[in-house]
Amino acid sequence: MGGLMLLDTPSLYFRAFFGVPESVTASDGTPVNAVRGLLDMIARLARDRAPRSLVACMDADWRPAFRVEALPSYKAHRVGPDGGDQTPDALATQVPVIEEVLDAFGIARIGAPGYEADDVIGTLATVHDGEVDVVTGDRDLFQLVRDDKPVRVLYTARGIKALQIVDEAEVTAKYGIPGRAYADYATLRGDPSDGLPGVPGVGDKTAAALITRFGDLEGIERALDEGETSGFPTGSRLKLEKARDYLAAARTVVRVETRIPIPAFDAEVPRTPRDPERLVALSERWSLDSPVNRLLAALAAE
Repeated sequence: MGGLMLLDTPSLYFRAFFGVPESVTASDGTPVNAVRGLLDMIARLARDRAPRSLVACMDADWRPAFRVEALPSYKAHRVGPDGGDQTPDALATQVPVIEEVLDAFGIARIGAPGYEADDVIGTLATVHDGEVDVVTGDRDLFQLVRDDKPVRVLYTARGIKALQIVDEAEVTAKYGIPGRAYADYATLRGDPSDGLPGVPGVGDKTAAALITRFGDLEGIERALDEGETSGFPTGSRLKLEKARDYLAAARTVVRVETRIPIPAFDAEVPRTPRDPERLVALSERWSLDSPVNRLLAALAAE
């Protein structure tokens, strides 16, 4: 295969939910803004990028136990009173609809028990022999970029119509680090949105200097073990020594898994819907005629 596009589906439907007014509803008043927005995003991507293969990657577990065990603060601020994710109710009710519609189209929808969509993306990007585009609004996936395959991130921060193409050169230009070193850089500086504290006192510039000098976390830890003093920005060596336990734990949390079990699937872009009768029924039930027709036309185009 060639031209594989991997969708960080939760990232995209969250963006759709907050980008399309909740006043967009089905005939019974149920919000369908996320469903419609996501379908239009996929149609735009199919039309503009013409992937040969397409996979909607899903969260089977938004806060995997192995990451929480390593670092209990991981996404802890997102846990609701019932122990689940604080997803708005108006979005949570749309996720099953999204799944049904994708299945009726025949777009491969892949999740893996105990893992996040990021891990599905990491595994598929690693094992695929050919060009890979990852569509996401999550910077964590910058760690997957590599120019030799190539694997690129189509970053949605400025919207689906103005995708930012992130490759190794872009990572280097933006963060001042080697192109494949984003995960270790993020571990050092932290990421409050994921409950990742970082090394106290180590910010963007110090993290970049450390990664550039030592290559990765293993290189930093080796220098600490060997008593090396040169190459550490002022005061950072002691801060890193105090944070050794955090660094060991955070590595498991930040690094995307790239060898998880994935069920068999067919990633070929469906030129016609897998279940046209079901697609018609869903379209009528949820008032999706326009976005469904736009996506049908985009997928059918050669």
